[in-house]
Amino acid sequence: MGLIEQILRIALSFLVLFLLARLLGRKEISQMTFPNFVSGIAIGSIAANLALSPNVRIGYGILALIGWSAFTVFFDYIEIHSKKGRKVIEGDPMIVVKNGQVMEDVLRKTRLNINTLNSMLRQKNVFSMTDVEYAIFEVDGKLSVMKKEEKKPVTKSDMNIPKKQIIYPTATAVVTDGTIVHENLSKLNINTDWLQQQLQQAGVQDVSDVFYAEIQQDGSLYIDKRNDVVH
Repeated sequence: MGLIEQILRIALSFLVLFLLARLLGRKEISQMTFPNFVSGIAIGSIAANLALSPNVRIGYGILALIGWSAFTVFFDYIEIHSKKGRKVIEGDPMIVVKNGQVMEDVLRKTRLNINTLNSMLRQKNVFSMTDVEYAIFEVDGKLSVMKKEEKKPVTKSDMNIPKKQIIYPTATAVVTDGTIVHENLSKLNINTDWLQQQLQQAGVQDVSDVFYAEIQQDGSLYIDKRNDVVH
């Protein structure tokens, strides 16, 4: 196989893989179903053979890539449009902890052991089985956990704390490294005079003395000065 043919094979493999990846969508690896996973391995292997093996004809290699991709799209279509098909392809979520009790039979069906279950719970910031009311092993391999009522974190509504007034959707930087971010000020419909006034009220005479400042969601201004002294 000559150099030109090698370059052509690599270019075609990359181009076909890129087009197929765009066609197949943007599912994360954790969201891939079994057919997606199998197809991903097969398509990668075919592309590698197409790029490197002179025994694989270019036309056959491209046809194989398209064929595997077509099967993947077909299975995705079934998952979207058929509940029964989705159940066969993906399976069902399985309850591994119910009413605070570990379901040993279900745990065996999921091929999990108690150490793995405890590890997955810790990833959910649950460090004791006594804190768990329900735990569900999802079809994507993740664990969903519902804590017991007395172990749930206290919310503002539980403590009758009024909600903070929301003026802006997110906090937005208006000064970075001593320089005003005029673009962000314009998006917030705030002028530099208002910003300078707020800085002066905070004891800042010059914007160059500010390392970072941002407008909070409630409209207040957070200011971090340069060379802060920590007592």
